Amino acid sequence: AQWSGAGNVDRRSLTARASGAWWDVLRKSGVTLIVSREYEHLLLAIDGQARPRISYLRIPHPSGIAFDRGAGKLYVASTRNPNQIVELAPVTGRLERSDAPAVAPQPVRPLVPTRTWYLPGCSYVHDLAMIGARLHANAVGRNVVLALRDGAAEPVWWPASIERDGVARTDRNYIQLNSIAAGPTLKRSFFSASGERPGRLRPGHVDYPVDGRGVIFSGATREPVVRGLTRPHSARLHGGQLWIDNSGYGEVGVADGERFEPVAKLPGWTRGLGFAGGYTGHGVVAANLAGATLADLILGRDSDLVTLPWVGHRSRRWEPEPFRFLASRAIVGTLGAADRREDATGRPARRVQLLRPFLPPVH
Repeated sequence: AQWSGAGNVDRRSLTARASGAWWDVLRKSGVTLIVSREYEHLLLAIDGQARPRISYLRIPHPSGIAFDRGAGKLYVASTRNPNQIVELAPVTGRLERSDAPAVAPQPVRPLVPTRTWYLPGCSYVHDLAMIGARLHANAVGRNVVLALRDGAAEPVWWPASIERDGVARTDRNYIQLNSIAAGPTLKRSFFSASGERPGRLRPGHVDYPVDGRGVIFSGATREPVVRGLTRPHSARLHGGQLWIDNSGYGEVGVADGERFEPVAKLPGWTRGLGFAGGYTGHGVVAANLAGATLADLILGRDSDLVTLPWVGHRSRRWEPEPFRFLASRAIVGTLGAADRREDATGRPARRVQLLRPFLPPVH
């Protein structure tokens, strides 16, 4: 516990209800789901492998989360003053003690805090992301992106609009730089902000203008590539596209050149993104079915959709072009020829067996 009484948690805040195949999906995915509940000061680990289990760690205002796959470490931003970056890692062993009974090795390795480092309270760190092999954070209060390593925080990126005489203005929050769409490098990443440039009023002021003032900055040019947003949030790169929550209008959409194209509108503010896909050849039918499946999973509905084979399924990465195109055309051509032969002979076409390794599993 980091403060007196931190272990005193209202058990009602740990109570949840799941329906449908929620736990089955989590178990099939083979992961532990980490959830930050900022205003309840809770970091949750939800595990459905052996049996449904929820554990928690009390952290002041936990917000952004990033996982370093190479090092096997989890990082959580503690947003308020003092800003903290908490590092967690799975237990690797136990110390032998003469004043405590021996404990048999456990198959489950719990996550435990391994270190915490502090940043100036004015940093107001919100989002975290692994860019390359290094942890990065957006310091909202300083209008910059920080590279974090060994307890040090180095400003490595900022929008051109907050420079003065070639130096970043880090003396206060000017634009609410709030999320990171992490690419392989800083130049191939994108960053959302509630404003494009410093103005007379600053974020947090009751009259700070936000309607249509939000932007997405390019990591390469440090200039906006999308304008006209309202409180943009949770920018993410997925499937070769830049996805954005236009939170102020409850919209989710993609960047199409310099325009934001909404694909869905929800009641209330939008925060966070989930993705469903990996299908081809069926147009809007599969897209509609995937959206309905994702909605049932989020809402915990007990429906036939949440038991479909693609729920929790992980496909391997696609081959690079031109092999992807050649392979897809060969598969479509083979299946078409097989259909014509089966129509003509009334017997199963043997050539379909050649494609079994490339087709989705049949349940």
